Amino acid sequence: MQRFGTLSFGHYGPLGGGRQLSAADSLMQAIELAEGMDELGVNGVYFRVHHFARQQSSPMPLLAAIAARTQRIEMGTGVIDMRYENPLYLAEEAAAVDLISGGRLALGVSRGSPESVVRGYEAFGYTGSDDPRGADLARDHFATFLRAIEGEGLAERDASSPFGGGTGMQRVEPHSPGLRSRIWWGAGTRETAEWAGRVGVNLMSSTLLTEADGRPFDLLQADQIDAFRAAWREAGHPGEPRASVSRSIFPLTTAEDHLYFGGRQEGDGVGYIDGFRSTFGKTYAAEPDVLVGQLLDDAAIRSADTLMLTIPSQLGVAFNLRIVEAFAKHVAPALGWQSTLD
Repeated sequence: MQRFGTLSFGHYGPLGGGRQLSAADSLMQAIELAEGMDELGVNGVYFRVHHFARQQSSPMPLLAAIAARTQRIEMGTGVIDMRYENPLYLAEEAAAVDLISGGRLALGVSRGSPESVVRGYEAFGYTGSDDPRGADLARDHFATFLRAIEGEGLAERDASSPFGGGTGMQRVEPHSPGLRSRIWWGAGTRETAEWAGRVGVNLMSSTLLTEADGRPFDLLQADQIDAFRAAWREAGHPGEPRASVSRSIFPLTTAEDHLYFGGRQEGDGVGYIDGFRSTFGKTYAAEPDVLVGQLLDDAAIRSADTLMLTIPSQLGVAFNLRIVEAFAKHVAPALGWQSTLD
């Protein structure tokens, strides 16, 4: 494990007991958390994207704010649902954030997860899908997005324009040359992981896999990562791609930790999602020395270079920073991690 960071769903709304977390609270706390993690030397802060839900939805303003108020930390998404996106506008926004951050954007995209509405992307204006889940829209939008961030000319110049004119094809602006190498595809199957390897983008292995053959989740996920890397090599892409996994991990170092998470150690789950029998990863909650042994036994964590900790963002900045700091001090170094401050 070379890098670790946090993955936040950005939930807001009623918390119980008359308490309320507003959308503004959620956004401002996300920025504060990123600042604190930057000071701790943590590698990344990543956000889930969900539409029509009380969660983070349009990530670019948040990522731009984090970019402007941090120095080292990578910021990104896990993942943007490409069914909802204008690919050229997304390419412009992503390039702008990447330039503001000095090349620290790690943009995870995919078809997205199940929604709280029916075919919500159609309400955004994206219709005509032949797939009941809109996967064809996501792939088409992604292909155009890649062409845009690669700097391909996509619109014919107007020779009579008073704003430059000329001939040939014009790319979208701004353009960030290094962004293409920091695009990730969120994959929930071995097949989509292999596809990502052939395309030449990094892999965000999902928190669940739409496979259930009786093997533990970590072994299924490690096989998926191996297949991804093999497809990358076979396609002839240069260098080594990155691969990330996410886990719910809670070092128990205080009485409060035990109160919240002491009974949360859970095994793999098997259920149905989007009509597929799927395997879900386990939750780890234990004292740091016990956690180290458990995580070293997790085949997918051993295989991936990046680990994302799913955090309970509703519990506030101070609580989550304490979880992250405990992991950074007492667990991560034993897994091979080194702070960005070192």
